[in-house]
Amino acid sequence: MRTLIIALATGLLFGAGLAISGMFDPAKVLGFLDLAAIADGAWDPSLALVMVGALAVTLPAFRIARRWRQPIAAPQFQAPTATGIDRKLALGALIFGAGWGLVGYCPGPALAALAFGAVGTIVFALAMAAGMLLQARVVRAR
Repeated sequence: MRTLIIALATGLLFGAGLAISGMFDPAKVLGFLDLAAIADGAWDPSLALVMVGALAVTLPAFRIARRWRQPIAAPQFQAPTATGIDRKLALGALIFGAGWGLVGYCPGPALAALAFGAVGTIVFALAMAAGMLLQARVVRAR
C-alpha cells in the first residue's frame, strides 16, 4: 500500500509539473523543437528551462540516494545493467525522437493529457499503445 501511495504522489507531482510548465500542449513542445524559428524570433526556449529545473532537482537527489542502503518503497535499487549504445537503443531513440518531433508528445505528457480528451491526444495514445504491442510481438518472434 505504501508503494502505491508513493507512486500516486509521484505521478500527481509529475502531472502538476507538466501542467504548470505547459508541457501538455504539443504546440509548446514543437515550438521548442523548431530550431528554424530561432531566426525569426519565434523559438520557445521554455522546455529547456523545464529540463534545467528537472536536473536541478534530480542531480542532488541522486547524490543523496547513493548514500542510502535501500530505497524508501522497494527492497533494492534497480540500476540499469547495460552501459553501451547498441542497435536497439539507437533505433528506439530514433523512433522516440521522430514521434516527439512530429507530434509534440512524449509518453508521460501524452498519457497525462488524455484527461483533457482531445481527439489528437487519444489518437496518439492509441498509436503509442499499438507501437508497444508491435514491438513486443517482434521481440517474441525473435
